[in-house]
Amino acid sequence: MSETFTPSKRASAVAPFLAMDMLREATRLEMSGHDVIHMEAGQPSGPPPRLVVEAAQKALLCDKIGYTESMGIAPLRERIARHYAETYGVDVDPGRIVVTTGSSGSFVLAFLAAFNAGDTVGLTNPGYPAYRNIFNALDIKIADLDTSASTGWIPRLDEIVGLAEAGAIQGLLVASPANPTGTMLKPEGLAAIAQACRDLGVWFISDEIYHGLTYGQPQATALTTDPDAIVINSFSKYYCMTGWRIGWMIVPETLARTAEVLAQSLYISSPTLSQYAAIAAFDAVEELEARKSVYAGNRDFLLHALPEIGFDEFSPVDGAFYIYADVARFTNDSFEFAQKMLCETGVGMTPGADFDPQRGNRYLRMSFAGSRVEMEEAVSRLKSWLR
Repeated sequence: MSETFTPSKRASAVAPFLAMDMLREATRLEMSGHDVIHMEAGQPSGPPPRLVVEAAQKALLCDKIGYTESMGIAPLRERIARHYAETYGVDVDPGRIVVTTGSSGSFVLAFLAAFNAGDTVGLTNPGYPAYRNIFNALDIKIADLDTSASTGWIPRLDEIVGLAEAGAIQGLLVASPANPTGTMLKPEGLAAIAQACRDLGVWFISDEIYHGLTYGQPQATALTTDPDAIVINSFSKYYCMTGWRIGWMIVPETLARTAEVLAQSLYISSPTLSQYAAIAAFDAVEELEARKSVYAGNRDFLLHALPEIGFDEFSPVDGAFYIYADVARFTNDSFEFAQKMLCETGVGMTPGADFDPQRGNRYLRMSFAGSRVEMEEAVSRLKSWLR
């Protein structure tokens, strides 16, 4: 029976999400009594803002927890539209906003709505592994845009234009700030890429889920240049709501109904309680900026402390809460290295193979979204371990 009933070829082609595998192993060790410092998962370590919790409690007491319309409740979509006007000076029709189950739900909807099986999408390498895994599950091909530390892991405009002009890609996905590198496109660089895609008839998907988490660098939305760009964001990162599974995307009018119909059948509606709570997140700026200041302090500490223990090759950390470090001086297998590090020091990090199938064996991604005490303890443990 087991030899007859096997997973589909598409499902079998999907690689493990190593960050989640490492989180599972770190949690297992923690539950067995080990003291673990979580630098493997891309999530804030603290609770959601107080206003978010209060809004959720109020929604529960009002018994508002039924299905919503598949695009999301109108008050949340209107508040998101207001956010774009206030933050970026961009007018967005709430009818183009789709509330999703985290940014993950946005990726699935966007890829299904914009691409056919067999289409090819340009994807920067290294990059967030779920992009590649979802594309593989949907039979969408990938054109790797290899980037390098020497150029700040930024995709080359001429390569994008060449692929588009040759008809080799039907879409392009770019993240800024980027995961795992933390690097950012300058506003003019993002605008140039968005405009090129618009001019050449290529769907442009801009992953902006780390907006708000920048350190002295200006951030821009692709909508400023291309009103038909597909923009994806989430309440998970800056707003500290990972487990609430709530995000959003902005689509052109031509995709709005398609995205709605897909959402109706794929998940009916996003978590209702999370939708009401998310409205309040936009008003929690003071608390969120205080949390961000902790990240900034952790970033500064690690940028000085890591070179002293041998992690001295990493890219500029313009945004997000990651450092993507070259560990080739220690290993040629960062997966084995990360597993050994976790078991022997209790410090969890994610191997680079999650983000770059070709060169990831020499990199580790570490999250600095924890407390300062945790960052200092992690460095202390690693200093002794690496001797």
